[in-house]
Amino acid sequence: MDEKIDDTSEESKRKHITYYKSLSKIIKNIEKEIESEKNDQIIKHLKERIDAINLDKKRIQNMFPKSAKEFKDE
Repeated sequence: MDEKIDDTSEESKRKHITYYKSLSKIIKNIEKEIESEKNDQIIKHLKERIDAINLDKKRIQNMFPKSAKEFKDE
């Protein structure tokens, strides 16, 4: 099985930073949705989505460890 090689070029870094920030906004929106939700199953699902998004954010941070300051949540 071939191992996937991550693109860590400057262009890729810029795109990933933009994507990372959009993920942060999505998490904030989901958190607002959780506050207004009453159904426990839906709340559980939304929390699982946040966990999955955080894993993706961590993957991006690990791709560009020298750029930690650029990955601050707004």
